[in-house]
Amino acid sequence: MTTLDPRQQVLNRLRRARGQLNAVIDMVEQEKSCKDIVTQLAAVSKALDRAGFKIISENIQECVIREGEPDENGVTLDELEKLFLSLA
Repeated sequence: MTTLDPRQQVLNRLRRARGQLNAVIDMVEQEKSCKDIVTQLAAVSKALDRAGFKIISENIQECVIREGEPDENGVTLDELEKLFLSLA
């Protein structure tokens, strides 16, 4: 079994979330139960959060960041921390 690169893992998670969101839209259009819709919305939210966490964790792993100094993309450790916490 081959391990997918981090970018592909993120894309897979985002595609899964897109599919779940499409299912939620269909459920609303079909007037499904509130409980089922909210359950699916929670799954979409979790999938998006996991994609965000993966992006941030890969950025931290790839970059050696000194506190207060930006990486090659201009992102500081403080900014990464804020991004991470925005997903929590």
